[in-house]
Amino acid sequence: MRILLSNLKQYIHDTLAVSITPDEWSESKRLPFFLQDNYVFYRVDFLGLTCLMMADTRDQEESPVVIRKHMDQVRAKWDGEIIYVRDRVTAYNRKRLIEHNLPFIVPGNQLYLPMLAIDLREHFRHKRQISDYFYPSTQVLVLHWIYNNQNATAYTPTELARVLGYSKMTMTRAFREVESILKDAELNEEQGVLDVYSLNSRGLWERTRPFMRSPVKKRIYVSDFDVDRHIGHRAGLSALADYSMLAKPKNMVLAVSQEEWKTLQQKHQFQVLDSLDPEATEIEIWSYAPSLFGHDGVVDRLSLYLSSQDMDDERVEAAREKLLEGMP
Repeated sequence: MRILLSNLKQYIHDTLAVSITPDEWSESKRLPFFLQDNYVFYRVDFLGLTCLMMADTRDQEESPVVIRKHMDQVRAKWDGEIIYVRDRVTAYNRKRLIEHNLPFIVPGNQLYLPMLAIDLREHFRHKRQISDYFYPSTQVLVLHWIYNNQNATAYTPTELARVLGYSKMTMTRAFREVESILKDAELNEEQGVLDVYSLNSRGLWERTRPFMRSPVKKRIYVSDFDVDRHIGHRAGLSALADYSMLAKPKNMVLAVSQEEWKTLQQKHQFQVLDSLDPEATEIEIWSYAPSLFGHDGVVDRLSLYLSSQDMDDERVEAAREKLLEGMP
C-alpha cells in the first residue's frame, strides 16, 4: 500500500502539478468489515475539493458494477466525492468505469475525474491504430483455443476454417489480428513484445478479455413461440440459472445465430413484440453460432460471461463470477 500511495502522489504531481497529503480517514472503522478488509481510505484536499481516495488492496480485480455499489455504501458515512484508486486496471474495466461515470486513478496510466472535467491518459507510440474489439471470427478462434487448451501453432488457418465454419481467408485474418492486437497492447504498456503463442488457456483469456465483446447483436421478444422445439441454446438469465443458484427467469431466453434467426422466420409463425411481456420468449441473436461452444442446450460459460456484462444486478454479477470459477 505504501508503494501505491507513493505512486499516486507522484503521478498527480507529474500530471497536474499538484501536491497532495493523504490522511487516513478515521471514519472508515465504522464501515462494514468487508469494505475495511478490501480498501484503505484516505482523505485528500484536491484541487479545491475534499475527496476520499478509496484504494483497492485486493489481488483480484473487481467489476465496475460492484465498485459502484461499494462506493454507494461508503457514501452513507462520507458526504463528498469518492475516487477509486488501484495500481492496475485492465483497459476493458477502465472503459466500463468511465461508462459508469466513476472517478478513478490508475497511477502512471489514467486519471478520470468527471466532477473536475479531467480525463488524462498515458499514450505510448505504436505502429498502427488498433480496433477496440475483435471481429466475431477472431473471438471464435480465441475461444476455441481457450476451450481446447491448444497451442495456437498446433493448427493452420485452413484446418481451423473447416472446424469453425469460416473461410480460409477469414481465419487467416483472425490469426493475424490476434497476434497484432496483443503485441500492440503489450507495446502500449511498455512491457515488450508478447509471444502470443506461448500463453495457456488462462493466460490467453486474461490477455484477450479486454478485446472481446458481447456476442449479442440484437434482442427480440416474441410471443406464440414454442420453446419445446429445442431451437437455439438457453442464454442470458436462463443460462445463468443453469450454471448457478440464480432463480430461473419468468421468460425463457434463447440464443441463435443470425442465420438460424433467418431460418426461424421462414419456418415458424410468431409475433415480434416491442417489449418483453409475461408470456414472451427473449431471443438473443448472436454474431457467431452458440452451438460452436454450447452444450446440453446451454451456451458456453465465457460467451455467457461476455453477453451478461451489462446486466446491472448484484446477484447477476455474483453468478457471472461463478461462471469463471467453474472453468477447469
